[in-house]
Amino acid sequence: MSPQGLASVGLPLWFCSKAENVKAVQKGQDLLEGEGKKKSMMKKMMVRGGPQRCPLPHSMPHFLFPPSHTQPILGVRERAELVNTCVRSVFSLPSVQAMQERDEAKAEDIQTLYHQTLDALQTLLNALFIEDPTPAGLKSILEPLGPWMNSGKAHERARAVNSNVSVLNHTLLTLPFFMSSGFPALGLLLGRLILRIGDPDEEIGREALDGITILYTILELQKRARDKEETNKKELYESNKRFLGPYNPVSPCQNILRVIAEFGDFLGPQQVKDLLLAALEGLKGGSEARGKDSGEMMQLASEVTLSSVLEWYRHRALEVIPEIMQGIYMQLSHIQEPRAREVALLPVSLLASSFMTEVVVALLMCPLPLDSNGAEMWRQLILRKPSCDVRDLLDLLLTSLKEKPVTKKGRASIVPLAAASGLCELLSVNSCVCRVRRIYPQLLLALLIQVHYHIGLNLPSRVAPRKDAKTDIQPPAFVPVHWVVKVVKTLLLKMGCSYEATSLEDQGGWELMGQAENHHRGVSLLARAMVHYSCQELCRILYLLIPLLERGDEKHKITATAFFVELLQMEQVRRIPEEYSLGRMVEGLSHRDPVMKVLSIRGLVILARRTEKTAKVQALLPSMVKGLKNVDGVLVVEAVHNLKTIFKGQDRKLMDSSVYVEMLQVLLPHFSDSREDVRLSCINIYGKVVQKLRPPRTQAMEEQLINTLVPLLLIMQEGNTKVGQKCVKTLFRCSCFMTWELPKKAYSRKPWDNQPQAVAKICKYLVNTHRENAFNFLGQSLEYAKNSRASIRKSSVMFIGSLVPCMESIMTEDWLNEVKGALENLRHDPEASVCICAAQAQDHILASCWRNSWPLPRGDSWMCDPATTHRWSPSCENLPTSHQRRSWILQALNSWKMSLKQ
Repeated sequence: MSPQGLASVGLPLWFCSKAENVKAVQKGQDLLEGEGKKKSMMKKMMVRGGPQRCPLPHSMPHFLFPPSHTQPILGVRERAELVNTCVRSVFSLPSVQAMQERDEAKAEDIQTLYHQTLDALQTLLNALFIEDPTPAGLKSILEPLGPWMNSGKAHERARAVNSNVSVLNHTLLTLPFFMSSGFPALGLLLGRLILRIGDPDEEIGREALDGITILYTILELQKRARDKEETNKKELYESNKRFLGPYNPVSPCQNILRVIAEFGDFLGPQQVKDLLLAALEGLKGGSEARGKDSGEMMQLASEVTLSSVLEWYRHRALEVIPEIMQGIYMQLSHIQEPRAREVALLPVSLLASSFMTEVVVALLMCPLPLDSNGAEMWRQLILRKPSCDVRDLLDLLLTSLKEKPVTKKGRASIVPLAAASGLCELLSVNSCVCRVRRIYPQLLLALLIQVHYHIGLNLPSRVAPRKDAKTDIQPPAFVPVHWVVKVVKTLLLKMGCSYEATSLEDQGGWELMGQAENHHRGVSLLARAMVHYSCQELCRILYLLIPLLERGDEKHKITATAFFVELLQMEQVRRIPEEYSLGRMVEGLSHRDPVMKVLSIRGLVILARRTEKTAKVQALLPSMVKGLKNVDGVLVVEAVHNLKTIFKGQDRKLMDSSVYVEMLQVLLPHFSDSREDVRLSCINIYGKVVQKLRPPRTQAMEEQLINTLVPLLLIMQEGNTKVGQKCVKTLFRCSCFMTWELPKKAYSRKPWDNQPQAVAKICKYLVNTHRENAFNFLGQSLEYAKNSRASIRKSSVMFIGSLVPCMESIMTEDWLNEVKGALENLRHDPEASVCICAAQAQDHILASCWRNSWPLPRGDSWMCDPATTHRWSPSCENLPTSHQRRSWILQALNSWKMSLKQ
């Protein structure tokens, strides 16, 4: 039969007749005479893609050649590629029956050629082992056979088992040799053969048991070789065959149990791990791919193997638990059938019942965010019997949640986040919820602190979003802090705090909690809601928080204090010694962190509601106000809103006016804050504080309110209606208290662009009325000219252009140079309107200098008519005689004018 004819029945072209095989073998023997010829033959074969592509008899693969006694010519990679190619070519053939049904007339030839092909493959495998009779060499042969032993097709499993047994038998026959590193991949090979004992095909099961007997014999010979005992191989084999028992087709599980029991002496930790993972391989594919009966038998064989190995050799698996958990996690992705998944998860609960700490530590290493496989492994800890002690399990998670996600060496750690994820999965099991309540306060506080730690934290690369296998859609980026917030929310809901969770949702508290600048506000909202709805666990949380306030780093203390402060509203606080309530809040006023100062003020305000502590808290008001200096505007607004209650409760007659002045000093710098809500609140509160001032006016009061004039006038021009209205109202209150007679235009929010006379009139009033503060006004306007908002810069430039000419009699060289530099810079402002106003201000100042007589420091003065278009000659010849001296003012003006021409 020609090769082309064989191809028509589904056989590869190299599947040749017996006569052609004989010729090829003879030719191969000739080629093996020289090392160079043999290398050439192998090179040709590998280039052509392996034996299945060779169309002619003379290109037969070298597995038909007799073994050579030269050194192995194949590297590890080439050897593995050769075995894989040949095994795949033969094992993937249809069954003999299928090929014969295609061509019934040639059924006998097909049968013959099929057996010759299997024999040829076996000859190759044996020859390769003889070339490299080492553990590594044997492993490279057995490894490619493993996956085929779990095939869904019976004829492929049969071929794989037959080849394994043949290689083992050949290994046995070539002994004695000593494998110093032990039998390679013993656990995997034993596990795969054990599963095949339970194969629905009795022939496969019988041959698998025979292979196990040969393997046991090899191991016995190895053991006796170490002890230098002489042994008859055949007698030992027959003895072991009787010892392991005959194959039981009715109950193959009996054979499985006997084999596992007797192999105990040869199973170390690595072998136990490999045996367990091999048992999981039998669960892939499910009953649909294998057939219902076959799938059920494989599940039973796997279950018996897993349970018996862990029952008898559990202690040996201790050091390889992380590898076992990782293997289970990887295998679950390929196991879909519910019953098969239950079997695959058995080792989790069985190992956890004895080594819970090690199992939990291994599960903490699962990739995050947890997928369905990782989540199911966590739930397995308490869902299946034997389950671990839930109390101890929760204590372990709590311990992990108390760790910082950043190690001492500055490296990020996923342990706290993984513990939070595991807790979230355990909370989904109803039987676990009642046990969680025991440590609910500790868990809640630990999670809240972890929220703070995880804000802006970048975790290791193992934390990454993974595509959904079904939809192939990339999920949104995984943000660790959002995940921890989700766990906090889940914990609250499971503990029956649904009202609190909903209240926080309505106020945006969950979002605030996950933001660096607003975390304490989110925590405060949560605590406030729990107090409002009278959460049953608040007393336990209160007593737990007292020692926590002094522990940990800044983030730890801020979170704990934010929660504790809101609990000061509880009646039970009366039982706490004053040093732990009032004393802690007083200490917080001098804390270096502004957030702690604001939280302490909030706590003192809450304590002031109690009659017995009101006087003590009111006495601390100056310290509270002083602590707000140089604090961020948002925090200032938050603190001042809290302080309102204390101000309202105090007798105005007894109130020290210096406290009000200090409050005004705290608020004024925030008039120029870039955030509208901060500006609006500070200006509004400023006006209300001014309204509380009472005569007699002190010097501090007057200076503070005078310093308010320019900021209010400039901010009024920013174009914001709400802010402008507050400025007008606050300016009016200042005027009423100070009895100022400001020009009416000072209260107008209309732009100054079209009314320069109004600006000039305001400036003239300020300089004439508050001459001693003129330079202060100029300094403030120069500072506002640096504001980030263009509208403020523009109004500042216009104000400077009108103010400087009004200061003709008091202007100094230093101030003039500072004004010059500021206006020069503003002429290059990104905003065009600011550039124009800066140029106009320069011209206005220069023109005014020529029109007016500015006395020099020595009392000298000079007078001159303005030059045409405000230009002047650099020489002094045309000036009056009294002004021909090179005075400082003339030099400054000339220098400025020259810079304008450039």
